Amino acid sequence: MKFVLPKLNYSFDALEPHIDKLTMETHYSKHHQAYVDNLNKALEGHEKFADMDIEDILKGLEGLPESIRKAVRNNGGGHYNHTLFWDIMSSEGGGSPEGELASKIDEDLGGFNKFKEEFKKAALGQFGSGWAWLVIDTDGKLAIEATPNQDNPISNGKKPILGIDVWEHAYYLKYMNRRGDYIDSWWNVLDWKKVAERFEKLK
Repeated sequence: MKFVLPKLNYSFDALEPHIDKLTMETHYSKHHQAYVDNLNKALEGHEKFADMDIEDILKGLEGLPESIRKAVRNNGGGHYNHTLFWDIMSSEGGGSPEGELASKIDEDLGGFNKFKEEFKKAALGQFGSGWAWLVIDTDGKLAIEATPNQDNPISNGKKPILGIDVWEHAYYLKYMNRRGDYIDSWWNVLDWKKVAERFEKLK
């Protein structure tokens, strides 16, 4: 079974003005597609792993043959990360979390505003390419962390419930070097209902 590019739930221009149409189309059609293609190429001749779910592959990277481990880590991570990224954004995004997730953010992270502040620090502080995440840690608490390149906290036993892509290709056409402006604007397309669904599933 080959991995495929997931279908978007919205048009390329649906997230404007926060994420522009050209960035969205290029990011999805070129960058994500390349991760999928390269993942499938890396897994050719390794049917045992090609038939696994991408989450299980990333949770067990050390079990991969060394000859393909780096390619699968990079491209499998790129596929998984972007699939999550597209899913938690929508034109109906913005606002703030509600219910149990909001209470958990208050309890573990000192409130929504404090969470946003610390999350932005993590995203800005990621040197070079990478991601910032809100995860359910191994002790069941919410935590913020950043990962380089296309690494994902799932490989370390954690459960990501939202993440922001801070590779330059995610924002440079519109924001140039202003990563902070991109992060601030991104909150307007983050779909907290989708994030809450992930939280309920993974908690």
